[in-house]
Formats: sequence, structure tokens, C-alpha cells
Amino acid sequence: MQKKLLAVAVAGALAAPAVVLAQTSTVQIYGTANFEYGVGDQGTGRPSVDYFDTPGGSNIGFKGEEKLGGNLSAWFQCETSADTRGVDSVGLCSRNSAIGLKGGFGNVWAGKWDTPLKRALNQGTTGAIRETGLLGMSFLPFGGSGGADFSGTGSDAVNRQRWKRRESNNMLYESPNFGGFVVAASVSAGNSAADTPAVDADANPKPRVWSIAGMYTAGPLAAGLGYERHADAGYHQGATTGLDDDAWGFSISYNFMGNLNVGFTYLDASYETGAGASMDKKTWTLGAEWNVAGPHTIGTQYARADDTKGNSVTSIGGNGGITSPGTLVGGVFTPRVGGTGGDAWTLNYKYALSKRTWVGVGYTRVDNDAATAAYRIGNTASHTATGQNVDAWALEMQHKF
Repeated sequence: MQKKLLAVAVAGALAAPAVVLAQTSTVQIYGTANFEYGVGDQGTGRPSVDYFDTPGGSNIGFKGEEKLGGNLSAWFQCETSADTRGVDSVGLCSRNSAIGLKGGFGNVWAGKWDTPLKRALNQGTTGAIRETGLLGMSFLPFGGSGGADFSGTGSDAVNRQRWKRRESNNMLYESPNFGGFVVAASVSAGNSAADTPAVDADANPKPRVWSIAGMYTAGPLAAGLGYERHADAGYHQGATTGLDDDAWGFSISYNFMGNLNVGFTYLDASYETGAGASMDKKTWTLGAEWNVAGPHTIGTQYARADDTKGNSVTSIGGNGGITSPGTLVGGVFTPRVGGTGGDAWTLNYKYALSKRTWVGVGYTRVDNDAATAAYRIGNTASHTATGQNVDAWALEMQHKF
């Protein structure tokens, strides 16, 4: 009998720490599974493509928080892209992931995270079923949306033209909420300087992203205003110093009667491409999402990129592009006769099967000005000539857990 009691006591002692850990752990598991299948027009000289993708943030994540006392908490998040096709393989924490401290002073954290400018622009971005993929509407107005690494040390591309960035090596601060208003700021580390030849202590470039924004959300109104600088962008063109990219933008949305959300965004971006050479590109979007009745929702968005202004003779690569006398041009075209802007619009329908699951269908079209080949449908090939117009349709499904 004593041996049985001793065995029970030992088992209880060993199990106790696990029970305590289970009771005190705050780790949560969450995620999103997306499906997209559609057909995209790739322009003259290329076949149309039918494509299965998992765009729009398909992911699995872990997050947790520990109360430290005195209104101070430590928290973490590790969110990883999850390709339900089984095609793309990525490492852990490939999406918004960080470790931080928060309290009465606000929130400070470090990791890979959306920049304040992206968050400000998101306040008024509405009507599109996706930011990326065949129905993605972020490429023309924002140069894309998602992973970026201006430090040049990670797996993500530099993406100079991208202003909706999930930046690597990022350090961020967000103020407390003052009646719906918050201020956020971030700066990425100059990691690539470790791989830069030491020419001059003052001249050595340290490519980094600076971003700051103010955001307001209260009742039916949401708005954001932000500024971002891509410092020492010339490093990624082989230059040793200078060549900064700058952009400022604002957005606003308003929800009418609880079922019609209308939003607007504006972005003004400038790029230094050489000594005394630069160009400027202005873009804007207007969208609406209408919950018609019950589970039925209709969305639409229009985006416009104006002609490039300035004296640059060097284009900035990005979504799309053509190979012209050995030079890849894309994203932001240099000023040229015939117009260097474009238009995009989308129309979509969603049916909510539950609060966490919906299915839908959508159509997107992109029109390039006569001298432009910069803009295309996401996940399709680059254009073979300027002035081409392309479109795509797709079936969609999303489930959150």
C-alpha cells in the first residue's frame, strides 16, 4: 500500500509543473486558409494562364502575452505563410512576427511587421477582394503589398516601389489610444552595412526604412496619414551613397448605415535615381463594399496611376515590366511620350457561409497607357510590349481559425 501511495505521490510531483504551465500559458494558435483559382490574360504574345494560389495572407500563427505587473506586459507573435497548395516553402515567422513590451507608455516591439504607412493606407483601402493574387489590386497604386527587406539581408526582395511593406529587421513604437487616435513610428536596422566595403565612415550607405503615421478609428469613420523614407536606396543600384525614396499618403473610409463602406486613398511617391535625377508618381484609389442583405456582399475598387513626372532616365522595377535593349523596366516608368500611367478596376461578390468562412468570385482589369508596360495582373508574366491591357477572373474561398 505504501508503495502505491509513493508512486502516486511521485507521479503527482512530476505532473504538477505541466499542469501549472498549462494554466499560466497564454499562447494562442490562429490562422487563415485561402483558396484562389482563376484565369489571367498575360497580354500579346503570351498564353492565358489558369492559376491556383493562396493569396491574401494564408497563414498559421502563434501569439502570447505575459502580465509582468505594474501595467506592463511582454508579448510575442510568430506568423508564418501557409501555402495550402503545398508549393511554396518558407521559414517560420515569415509574416508579422515580433517580440515586445506594452504598458501605459504604449507598445514597443521589434521583428518583421507592417510599416506605419501601410497601416495608414489600409484605413481607406476597401472594395477589393484581395491585395495580391489574380484579383490583387495593390500593385498599381501601392507597388504591391507584403514582404520586403530594405536591409537586403533576408529572403524578401528590396522592392523599392512597394509602399505597403511588411518590413524585415523592423523596430516599432505605437502610442496609447487617445479617443480613437494613435501615432506609430518605425525604423529598420542597417543590417546590410555589415556587408558593405568600408570606403568612408561617413559615406558608407546604410539602407533602411523610416515610417511614421497617425491613425484615427472611431464609430463609422477611419482615417490615416503617413510618411515613409527608403534611405540610401542607391545602395541597391550599386551606388555608394544617397538616392532616397520618399512617399506620403492618406486614406479615409466611412461606413454608412452599417452596411456600406466607402474608402479613398492617395499616395505621392518620389525616387532619386542618380545625381540630380528623380521622378515622381501619384496614385489613388476609390472603393466601396456593400453588404446587400444577409450573407451577400458586393465590392468594387478603381485605382489610377498618373503619368510619371521628373527628369530620371532610370526606371524602378516592380510588378510587370519589359526587357528593352537589355534593361528591365517595370514598377515606375521614366517620363515618356504616350503616357506612363494606368488604370485598374475590380468587381467581386462574396457569400458568407459563417462568421469565419466565405466563398466568392471576382473580375479584375488593368489598362496601361500607350508608353507603359509597368502594370499587370498578379502572378502573370511580364508584358512583351507597352500599352497592353489585361484581365482576370477567379473563384475565392477563405476560412479563419
